Amino acid sequence: MSDMTGADLVDLDLSADTKEAAARALAERMAARGRVTDLEGFLADVAAREAQLPTGLDGGIGIPHCRSEHVTAPTLAFGRSARGIDFGAADGPADLVFLIAAPAGADDAHLTILSSLARQLMNAEFTDALRAVADPARAAALIRGEEPAAGDEDSAERASADGEDSVVAPAAASAVAATAPATGEPQPSAAPEPPFRIVAVTSCPTGIAHTYMAAESLENAAREAGVEIVVETQGSAGFERLEPEVIAAADGVILAHDVPVREKGRFAGKPTVDTGVKAAVNRPGELIGEVRAKAARGEATAGGAAGSAGTAAATPVERGGEPGEGYGTKLRKWLMSGVSYMVPFVAAGGLLIALGFAIGGYEIDKAPSVTDHFAWAQADSWAALFFQIGGVAFAFLVPVLAGYIAYGMADRPGLVPGFVGGSIALTVNAGFLGGLAAGLISGAVVLAVQRVRIPKALRGIMPVVVIPLISAAVVGFLMFVVIGKPIASAQEAMTDWLDGLSGANAVLLGALLGLMMCFDLGGPVNKVAYTFATAGIAVSDPSDSAMKIMAAVMAAGMVPPLAMALATTVRARLFNAAERENGKAAWVLGASFISEGAIPFAAADPLRVIPSSMVGGAVTGALSMAFDATLRAPHGGIFVVPLIGNPLLYLVAVAAGVCVTTALVIALKGLRKQARDSVTRGPGDADPSTRTPGAKQPVSA
Repeated sequence: MSDMTGADLVDLDLSADTKEAAARALAERMAARGRVTDLEGFLADVAAREAQLPTGLDGGIGIPHCRSEHVTAPTLAFGRSARGIDFGAADGPADLVFLIAAPAGADDAHLTILSSLARQLMNAEFTDALRAVADPARAAALIRGEEPAAGDEDSAERASADGEDSVVAPAAASAVAATAPATGEPQPSAAPEPPFRIVAVTSCPTGIAHTYMAAESLENAAREAGVEIVVETQGSAGFERLEPEVIAAADGVILAHDVPVREKGRFAGKPTVDTGVKAAVNRPGELIGEVRAKAARGEATAGGAAGSAGTAAATPVERGGEPGEGYGTKLRKWLMSGVSYMVPFVAAGGLLIALGFAIGGYEIDKAPSVTDHFAWAQADSWAALFFQIGGVAFAFLVPVLAGYIAYGMADRPGLVPGFVGGSIALTVNAGFLGGLAAGLISGAVVLAVQRVRIPKALRGIMPVVVIPLISAAVVGFLMFVVIGKPIASAQEAMTDWLDGLSGANAVLLGALLGLMMCFDLGGPVNKVAYTFATAGIAVSDPSDSAMKIMAAVMAAGMVPPLAMALATTVRARLFNAAERENGKAAWVLGASFISEGAIPFAAADPLRVIPSSMVGGAVTGALSMAFDATLRAPHGGIFVVPLIGNPLLYLVAVAAGVCVTTALVIALKGLRKQARDSVTRGPGDADPSTRTPGAKQPVSA
């Protein structure tokens, strides 16, 4: 640890007002020591990590951290702020700021040391000592563990006295307790009741800080509650799997994670609390109380023999949610689950259909089935093959959408009624609206069935027979008899409305779709606009209006990455080295209609990049609609230009939006740079740009 930090990496009078300024001030110290090779690139990586999840913790602590290729060795810089800096913690600003930098390929030994520091941050004596220390060298010694904080000796003595019963190392004790009955030895009648046993998993995106802080917080809370806990930290330094007998002996499970839990099936059949990693850091006692309450009620995750048929754990799209999360947020997650699984079918099917049109012309949809006639040497046969494969892939869109909306709500038991309901939506011509309704109804029906208390003998067949049977029957009845026809009428009315759009109305719709495509660059709003467009062309004979909407959506989605690529080319000095490299890749991503190519730029500078992208996207969407450009393919970018109606004007629309966004980004970033330069020079310094040509300038000695 001695080489990770030092007095030169400690600032006990951190004057920064924002988390960005604090990260820069501490990163500059790292760069001065030679630990950071590219300051701007490293700060962009820190900002990208911060965009994933705020790094503020309750108790006045901020821990910005990341892995970066611009870091030469694991390094920690510490700053103490008198005024406090907002890092997104619920209890207010942070006065203790730890900037942790790890190389992209850091070895396990270094990362283990960093994880030990993360655990120390949960120690009140440690943080109190850092608030009181007056000497940077002593602060660095405290962080390195060379100078114990007050109370550390007592803690060590308590841990030594606790022995195997200690909550921080109970794995062996748990294993012994789990296997003790197998020895056949009689148990004393007066033996105390065994403690409630919990196994837990913690993990975060980088696996450096939150993973281990959550583990320490859970262990401390378990000690106070008289509960035995074993925590598996799935961090950057790898992880040691919990022993099967330890899991078998556990009375409950806590999964605190922001990335998928590895080998999650090990915990099936246990009362489970599934939440985000910050919940374990900030309110571990509540999580322990919650899992104990679920165990008392007999709730368990699906697939186990114990407990009820209900699922106690969060569903696949609710893992990071906090208590009190609104219904609107949950609904968005459920819908996005369906859309995310549907998009690959859209891309594959749409491009195959487009390829069929490109080879065989627009009459290829009237070709006979390739099972009846296929000539290896004829281009039309291959065109028909591609078109028919694409049509089959497109036929899965609505069932997949409905099935995975239900999956997001109720996990795997929701798949059967979801797919059945989605297929019925196609049968009754309810389209995508019917698929959305079928998915939501399927998830709700499964959740309702799972709440019913059933005899223990029947629990084994619930997920295989009872739930699929009842839920599919209920959803089928509702879709065929009750709501299918009304939804089909609504779908038809929406199609007629789109067919009637023309003139100013069409242009305004194009601008709106362009704004949505560029708002979150592949996020929920972007996917809503994209799904709206693909729903119109996912039929055998799409209308002219539907193809115009698809063209406008794809054109607008290409704007942000292409604009960022152009901006890094014409004004490279406004971007750091990492952004300039990302700009090279953005050319290809933008041309391929992958809006996510602009995300690194938006994460580093959202207030300038996102509004600029939205303006350019709106311009492109409006122009595309005004030019009556059409598109039959749902994806492909410039590679499907031959399939676009009015292709030259379509490219003009894309170019116009790219130029608008590029100009705005350069202007806004240029203003920021001028403001920084003026602050650096001070009010009395001359602006270098105003110096008289040829005039001699002072030369420093």
